[in-house]
Amino acid sequence: MSLSRLKSPRLFRQQCYVDGRWIDAGTGKTLDVHNPANGELVGQVPVLEADEIDTAVNAAATAFRHWRSRTAQERADRLMDWHDLMLVHREDLATLMTLEQGKPMGESRGEIDYAASFIRWFAEEARRMYGETIPGARIGQHIVVTRQPVGVCAAITPWNFPAAMITRKVGAALAAGCTMVVKPASATPFSALALAVLAEEAGIPHGVFNVVTGSADTISETLTGNPAVRKLSFTGSTDVGRRLMAQCAEHIQKISLELGGNAPFIVFDDADIGRAVEGAMVCKFRNTGQTCVCANRFLVQSAVHDNFVAALAEAMGKLRVGDGFEEGVTQSALINGDAVEKVVEHFEDALAKGAKRVCGPAPDTDRGNYVQPVLLTDINTDMKLCHEETFGPLAAIMRFDTEEEAIALANATPYGLAAYFYSRDIHRVWRVADALEAGIIGINEGLISNPMAPFGGIKESGLGREGSRHGLNEYTELKYLCMGAQ
Repeated sequence: MSLSRLKSPRLFRQQCYVDGRWIDAGTGKTLDVHNPANGELVGQVPVLEADEIDTAVNAAATAFRHWRSRTAQERADRLMDWHDLMLVHREDLATLMTLEQGKPMGESRGEIDYAASFIRWFAEEARRMYGETIPGARIGQHIVVTRQPVGVCAAITPWNFPAAMITRKVGAALAAGCTMVVKPASATPFSALALAVLAEEAGIPHGVFNVVTGSADTISETLTGNPAVRKLSFTGSTDVGRRLMAQCAEHIQKISLELGGNAPFIVFDDADIGRAVEGAMVCKFRNTGQTCVCANRFLVQSAVHDNFVAALAEAMGKLRVGDGFEEGVTQSALINGDAVEKVVEHFEDALAKGAKRVCGPAPDTDRGNYVQPVLLTDINTDMKLCHEETFGPLAAIMRFDTEEEAIALANATPYGLAAYFYSRDIHRVWRVADALEAGIIGINEGLISNPMAPFGGIKESGLGREGSRHGLNEYTELKYLCMGAQ
């Protein structure tokens, strides 16, 4: 068992963290967590009931009164201590992540650095949660606008980035003075629980950060049904986001949603093909294609189509598939059998509708959760992969002739999270950037995420932004003070 790799075994916890206590479910029910690479049991976590979730919310509500009253500097100091502990225990946190999520160790280490960077960023921003002054409407009148923490917050996070998607939310909430109850994905709870261990060691007070596990339906309904929860942040599918948005309507809870995507990756005829291929490899095959901003459709202009296809196929041939703990592995197991079946479904649908396989073996369900990277050309808009997220290492290339055609194809989706394009024409860069319907645009760049920039989409890809000062503001309310003359 790879848990023997841990230098600090205390980071592996199989209990929930509520109000500074490690608890089991009152019913004794547990949920099994398996390693996607080999199916081995990693451990078990409690299945909490509604009353136990409410206990976590009540603890957060009590802690909020004290946490919000601390100075921004005090909150920043605690967050920085948490950040430092994450880096000290980087190898163990990465090991836990690879065990439960499957990604290669190199990527897991990178995610821990990325996750810690959000804690650091928001620790620094805590001292810059500025308000504003406005000229009075009458002589002697003073108008001041302040930002105040929204209150108890809830976060429901995904399995594909089990540390960073927590710190991107929790870092902002705690910096603003809010408290948080986190429900991690059932497939990857141990990263969240390890973060809770380090949060406690960093001196974050009891009740400020809580981690609960169990039934997604029970937890989401309890969190949105409790009026003490004033904000919900969710990263996941659009269908689930719709349901959560409806549930939040009862108590008019603030909501942030980072939902599905269908990112186009456009290569124009004036692009640097080498850089485009480099960006495509990062963008498409990071986390074995399991990212919400992953390129889902490659649109390549006819004049450079064949060159790009050849260069991408050559680069894909260097990818190595295997267990995330094996040295040199760049592509690991997908999260589960359903993920494999979706890649197979998209592949077979595309072939049936005229696509051609350029490289990579045909994906199937006989290799466990492993799918070898595969490249298809002659893609058309009748194929499922043009309208649904594949979420796997299947690269699909469509040919286009004109700039207008590329923009129309790119925007022909209800989603609008990320889009990418490559061009060396500055006039085209501005035209296309303005025309693309997405919240994030990568221009001659395939790796776009960082804590300083606002991350989020438009249309059915969600509401609100994470990261940046805008991400901090998502956890605040504006208060307008109007002071008359005496």
